[in-house]
Amino acid sequence: MNVLITGGTGFIGSYLALECAKRGHSVRVLGQENTEAETGNANLIKSKGIEVLLTNVLNFGEVRDSVKDVDVVFHLAAAQHESNVPDQYFWDVNVTGTKNLLDACVAAQVKRFVYGSTIGVYGSGAAGVLDEETPACPDNIYGVTKLAAERLVQSYMDQLSLVIIRISETYGPGDRRFLKLFRAVGDRTFFMIGDGNNLHHPIYIDDLTEGLLLSASSDAANGKVIILAGREPLTTKEMVSVIADHLGVSVREFHIPLVPLLMVATVIGRVFPALGVHPPIYRRRMDFFTKNLIFSQEKASRVLEFTPEYSFEHGVYLTARWYQENGFLQPASLSTKEI
Repeated sequence: MNVLITGGTGFIGSYLALECAKRGHSVRVLGQENTEAETGNANLIKSKGIEVLLTNVLNFGEVRDSVKDVDVVFHLAAAQHESNVPDQYFWDVNVTGTKNLLDACVAAQVKRFVYGSTIGVYGSGAAGVLDEETPACPDNIYGVTKLAAERLVQSYMDQLSLVIIRISETYGPGDRRFLKLFRAVGDRTFFMIGDGNNLHHPIYIDDLTEGLLLSASSDAANGKVIILAGREPLTTKEMVSVIADHLGVSVREFHIPLVPLLMVATVIGRVFPALGVHPPIYRRRMDFFTKNLIFSQEKASRVLEFTPEYSFEHGVYLTARWYQENGFLQPASLSTKEI
């Protein structure tokens, strides 16, 4: 296949690009170099002969050119973690940028459009297992605009073969987000916000990549919304425990009351961006300790024949080893335990 990956200099996009190239596909990446990680990812995929176009999805002319002769588009580019920009920025990138790409794909007669959405459309979650039919209730501008983009994508069903993938928390070699958690645990003193019993359903990057590739080739997936999550849900406390085990450390937990900190984060999150300053803490940054999310695997299994392979324990082992090998964690802090 000829493949285009937007957001291809990010963690998930660059990993997907490398896997596509490994499988013999011709790959083109549309991305940016706004961070040291993105620059490193861009250099890595360039070294494998992958074409990298440094632009964004708001540049319609370059978007139009990027989809020429492309069979499959994985649209992963998004405004997500930015905290010192107005809400309009999220609407521009996540919705208008998606429309630019959709229009370009229709004109180029792209065979399959895979939209990388997010479990953020479920907001803080709910009791019980969530599935694709659970009502979406996003609680921040990222989730609101990703849901709006989902609905936009669905409006093109008569013009494009498309799939919407709601991606769960993703981790693995190359990830910088979970690195903060690994380092915090490695410090042997962990500040737990709340009781730590909220649930996560993380997916290892190799599993996610396999699910995305299946969604690109499955006839049964056309027009569907599908959740991709990992093998098992875990509480925040369980995640910390598994990571500590693989880092070979004993961790002292200090619990910080959730409600007062949420109030402080809300105020700071409103005031600092208005002053053009990146806030040290804000509501979305607290999601790790507040959201409660477990997902059904039934639809992914039935439609894509997808079964996640990696347990969290195995994924953490591989991720910790990558952090060590690349100098992000002290070698002495790692356990010799293998999976």
